[in-house]
Amino acid sequence: MRIACIATSEVPSRKANSIRVMKVCQAFIELGHSARLWLPGRTPDVSWQDLSEHYGIRNRFQIRWLRVARRLRGYDFCLFAVVEAALWKADLLYLWPLQGAAMASRLGLPTALEIHDLPGGRFGPWLFRQFLRGSGARRLLPITDALRTWLAREYKVSLDAPFAMVSTLGVDFERYTDLPSAEEARRELGLEEAFTAGYTGHLYPGRGIDLLMELARRNPEMRFLWAGGEAPAIARWRERLSNAGVRNVRLLGFVTNTQLPLVQAACDVLMMPHERRVSSSGGGDIARFTSPMKMFEYLSTGRAILASDLPVLREVLNEGNAILIPPEKVDVWSEALRSLAVNEEQRHALGTQARIDAGRYTWVERARRSLEGLSE
Repeated sequence: MRIACIATSEVPSRKANSIRVMKVCQAFIELGHSARLWLPGRTPDVSWQDLSEHYGIRNRFQIRWLRVARRLRGYDFCLFAVVEAALWKADLLYLWPLQGAAMASRLGLPTALEIHDLPGGRFGPWLFRQFLRGSGARRLLPITDALRTWLAREYKVSLDAPFAMVSTLGVDFERYTDLPSAEEARRELGLEEAFTAGYTGHLYPGRGIDLLMELARRNPEMRFLWAGGEAPAIARWRERLSNAGVRNVRLLGFVTNTQLPLVQAACDVLMMPHERRVSSSGGGDIARFTSPMKMFEYLSTGRAILASDLPVLREVLNEGNAILIPPEKVDVWSEALRSLAVNEEQRHALGTQARIDAGRYTWVERARRSLEGLSE
């Protein structure tokens, strides 16, 4: 199929939405489809090799940047992108922005909408209804069942398969094959040899960074590795750690997608202490419907996982592949971490099951399920 992907993400960028878009396009190419991506803004001065390294992608696809007027809030971009996709004779328009999905569906163009959060703003609910009512609506892809259920209840529509299919996020599983042991990975990265608990991702509010700091303070014999975050946030946390006298945290800052598996492999335990309110890059609360990419990366690494016990995370995590703890129970987190530090057998059992479960969540398998039945 010819698949026209339309997104409002910034490329290149370190934001999760940017990474997701590039991974989805790569997966379509790997399945043998022809994919093009439309994005708003000026064409950046960046080579494909730079993009490949930044996003950890292998397959090249055409990207078209469209100049837009900021005051029009993306409506002009979506209109131009939808028209160009139609002129390209796309068999399917795969969209993230609601404006574009509503336009394409109302025009009768075969449309798939990937949705990560509730339709927001003054026009979000109306645009979502326009997508559903349009003759072009072919598939709705909410990233969690919690989101699918909420949308069905709120909009009083049946969102069952095959029209609506839950599409959790994915992982480049093959990049996590033949990873070194934690000790070997630490040597390769020049890290101190010690029991290491890791966190990879942004340092936004709601990601549990206060909890990570407290765990480091309570367990000075352990080493804590934080990878990710923007420079201002890293500087703030480095100052906070220093003022609190916490010396056993190593902040790596941004790590390219290609280097991320090795960094995660250097940890004996990987932690995901999401709070009950979680901020996205745009500042909204996504805790009820989130499907963090790091969750699938952690599973693929084959390490023990400590994660917050939130209903939406239980769509993927369970007692067989992770230890799940309420995010507010710091004492329990610390006890669980200490137990894992001395119980290698438990770490191995959790990591082995995590690795097995990760095989179900590759980007390619996700793309295959998303497109199932649409080429007929």
